[in-house]
Amino acid sequence: MDVKGLGYKVQVANPYRYEENQEARVYVEQVVRDNEQSLYGFYDLNEKNIFLHLISVSGIGPKSALAILAGQDLQGLIHAIENDDVKYLTKFPKIGKKTAQQIILDLSGKFTAEGQMTLGEAPVEFSTGNQELEDGLAALESLGYSPREISKIKSQLEKESLKSADEYLRAGLKLLSK
Repeated sequence: MDVKGLGYKVQVANPYRYEENQEARVYVEQVVRDNEQSLYGFYDLNEKNIFLHLISVSGIGPKSALAILAGQDLQGLIHAIENDDVKYLTKFPKIGKKTAQQIILDLSGKFTAEGQMTLGEAPVEFSTGNQELEDGLAALESLGYSPREISKIKSQLEKESLKSADEYLRAGLKLLSK
């Protein structure tokens, strides 16, 4: 991935979803381990949220979670979790019966009727027409601020006419620290 001239190696579930030399939005998660730092990319926020929930399950690492997402049958995955279908889950690489049961135990009931992960709060809608503001809001979320906290300051930031995402980030941090 090329971000303003800086190249990053990002592991994705299906690299063929993206076209070479075409601009695309990729939702990235950095995973830091004792001996490595890796970037994982996702097509949309729902896919990223499912990944985050999968890696929270004991016995599932980032590579296994990515392999599960590579199946691209998220509805089938959700159906299997909600209906205790161990057999479906064991078809994924490195997922045995015990790990499949752990996935069901940990993630059952965490999906909405539409197949979205429930995270307690709706994601912040960043579509403002101002790319710098959107990037600043996304940075606040990646720093751990909740969508509820960000939505409270979004209207105040929209009134500002700042020139970069960094400026919006700084302004947002000041507002959140009050």
